[in-house]
Amino acid sequence: MAASSHPQVAELLAEARRAFREEFGVEPQLAVSAPGRVNLIGEHTDYNQGLVLPMALELVTVLVGSPRMDRLVSLLTTSEDADEPRRLQFPLPTAQRSLEPGTPHWANYIKGVIQHYPAAPLPGFNAVVVSSVPLGGGLSSSASLEVAMYTFLQQLCPDSGKIATRAQVCQQAEHSFAGVPCGIMDQLIALMGQKGHALLIDCRSLETTLVPLLDPRLAVLITNSNVRHSLGSSEYPLRRRQCEEVAHALGKESLREVKLEELDAGKELVSKEGFRRARHVVGEIRRTAQAADALNRGDYRAFGHLMVESHHSLRDDFEVSCPELDQLVEAALSVPGVYGSRMTGGGFGGCTVTLLEAATASRTMQHIQEQYSGTATFYLSQAADGAMVLPL
Repeated sequence: MAASSHPQVAELLAEARRAFREEFGVEPQLAVSAPGRVNLIGEHTDYNQGLVLPMALELVTVLVGSPRMDRLVSLLTTSEDADEPRRLQFPLPTAQRSLEPGTPHWANYIKGVIQHYPAAPLPGFNAVVVSSVPLGGGLSSSASLEVAMYTFLQQLCPDSGKIATRAQVCQQAEHSFAGVPCGIMDQLIALMGQKGHALLIDCRSLETTLVPLLDPRLAVLITNSNVRHSLGSSEYPLRRRQCEEVAHALGKESLREVKLEELDAGKELVSKEGFRRARHVVGEIRRTAQAADALNRGDYRAFGHLMVESHHSLRDDFEVSCPELDQLVEAALSVPGVYGSRMTGGGFGGCTVTLLEAATASRTMQHIQEQYSGTATFYLSQAADGAMVLPL
């Protein structure tokens, strides 16, 4: 069985240029891309100032465009999964009038980046968005779009900030325009991804460390459950609030500062549910550090074991898995040559990530599909580069 063949950047760029010509009657002057990501381990730790270990994917958002002389922004997306309308036009923000989120929802990520962009003056522009990152699949199509937009705006009006500052602008866009209180991981990996490496991110200091993922005998398989439970949108902010409440009860700024022994000692100060949520986060931060060490020394079995521990903790303590994700993980783990598997992303649907021997990928996909009650989509991806300007 084969993984879904995702279009290469060159194909997406050709599609974007074609759509731009049809929409605006001329060739675009600028092109950029930014990747989706999969988080290998470190789930729901980023907004707790913890550690995460994502890698950038070969699934990308491509944005092409040109400046225009008035102060209007004219956008088109070719994504069939995006909400209507797929075209819209609005004026740039001014000191007197800010942009406001609204419909279509896909454009809010773009509006948010424009509103918070630190350099001036921005010209108006025409732009077309094309993406191979599945929407709502837990592979961060939102950060991919935000970072592509930021990279495009840099070509129109260069900024002088550090990479971490750029990530924070994109994060702020998601907070204020999409209403998602996300951590910083997705935006950082979309900006800083490097081919052949995962990226260990310390979400407190924003320090990053490249972790090699170059072994040709190794493969990373992403399996999309193709389910998205509506719980996700309400439960994510709730989990974040529960984590903050436990940290506060223990007299800490965040759960990053809490050790398991301190959490156990303070058990009576928090609710039973809050204790379980915090136990996941504190344990997951430790697992992520151990997993980066294991990958550095090429100990894939140890890494896989930590992935499985992570999934069980997300299922039992953080309670963000669902029957479909559990099915996919159990099916993967029953195949010889699979080191580890876990849900990835916010939960309640979306994707699993599996580390396995490359030679067993086809057999693993076939077995998962046979065992899964739904219809899965598979992506095999190498660790890829972050955002870049594309030549035209």
